[in-house]
Amino acid sequence: MTLTGRLGSSSRPVRIAIIGAGPSGFYAAGALLQQKDAHVSIDLFDRLPTPYGLVRYGVAPDHQKIKSVTRIYERTMKDRRVRYFGNVDLGADITHAELKAHYDQIVYAVGAQSDKRLGIPGEDLEGSFSATEFVAWYNGHPDFRHFSFDLSVESVAVIGVGNVAMDVTRILAKSVSELETTDITDYALEALRDSSVKRIHIFARRGPVQAKFTNPEIKELGELEIADVIVNPADLVLDDASQAEMEGDRTARRNLETLQELAERGPTGKPKQIIFHFLRSPTEISGAAGAVNAMTTEKNALKETSSGYIACRGIGAYTEYDVGLVFRSIGYRGIPIPGVPFHESWGVIPNEKGRVTDEHGGAVVPGEYTVGWAKRGPTGVIGTNKPDAVETVKLMMEDVKNADGHGGAGDIVPLLQRKGVPYVSFADWQILEQIENERGALRGQPRVKITDVDEMLRLIQSAKAEPVLP
Repeated sequence: MTLTGRLGSSSRPVRIAIIGAGPSGFYAAGALLQQKDAHVSIDLFDRLPTPYGLVRYGVAPDHQKIKSVTRIYERTMKDRRVRYFGNVDLGADITHAELKAHYDQIVYAVGAQSDKRLGIPGEDLEGSFSATEFVAWYNGHPDFRHFSFDLSVESVAVIGVGNVAMDVTRILAKSVSELETTDITDYALEALRDSSVKRIHIFARRGPVQAKFTNPEIKELGELEIADVIVNPADLVLDDASQAEMEGDRTARRNLETLQELAERGPTGKPKQIIFHFLRSPTEISGAAGAVNAMTTEKNALKETSSGYIACRGIGAYTEYDVGLVFRSIGYRGIPIPGVPFHESWGVIPNEKGRVTDEHGGAVVPGEYTVGWAKRGPTGVIGTNKPDAVETVKLMMEDVKNADGHGGAGDIVPLLQRKGVPYVSFADWQILEQIENERGALRGQPRVKITDVDEMLRLIQSAKAEPVLP
């Protein structure tokens, strides 16, 4: 039955589809539910059966406290105005045109699923990966469960100094005993149990003040059971521009203090070493028989630009490092969605404060919006997505006042059923979550992740088919 009445009224709620059930999608849903001047009906879609996106597949397994944010998202899903449709792929299971026909407003909360490249020779050799791939692998993302990483090598290069680079480093450097009480996947834990990695080299193209990791991340490296952190004190001597930049940045100041403490501590004889190299840019990855065996870097010098940005330039001094694995963590970018505008250079959906535009600086596309990394690029932490979503939702509600509802095709469920799409409801997900939690409890872990989509669907259907005891 098609509802009639003024758009945003109790008889005709604003029908909203949110594409992506990660933090930005949930924060958008939460902000929409808080609106007092308009009635809304929200359908939250995700390509995978499992919700929570980056929290499930991006947050490190040894950072369980961060994952507790899902309790907030669960409260959002308890609202009768919100439904979850997992295992629905926009572009494959449902088209952009079909979404437009069924919903008054569409919000793209699809994140930044791809990574930036170095653009240097040897980047595609076997043993050269993005940090995204490694993180998704050890976190049990279904698309990456079949990846393999040769951990029989003794030296690894991690390129970048953001939090993701620190996560990769920490997972490689931790003892198995430190990891086996987390929700790291079984196959990753077994691979790490047999790891021969002894040295993890971290390369930063600029200096310590410009590093993007947060202070808890760098401090955590200094607390590892079997790994020392090695920092060259000479790398911590600041030029005038970096000194000035640090004065206005509390995080940078605390990071430098922590790095200075680690430099003073030096090696203590632990079996693994994490070695920082500041002012170094990779110039070539070398290999033998098609696999990585070395990486060359160029020494950099810092120079302040006219805009105040602290840039770096190579000075022609090169060093080769023997490494068998390379993980690049230099930034992330979105990928295009069929039928949705995309800014290829920036890797985002072009928008004006959340309203999608047909190109950068172009005309607004009515009824389409974006939040999170798809909107602003890969910046900030999970909580940054909340005010970002509020900004977009404010514009959505402004637009409701001047729009006529066009989601006249009615409920999306009959369409999905006709197409035979095995969508997963939030109740279905909770069945799966309970199975994971129960398996984890038996082993002293938060959960044991199920990483195969077909197995997820089988377990859900099997549980639903069981008779309910009186």
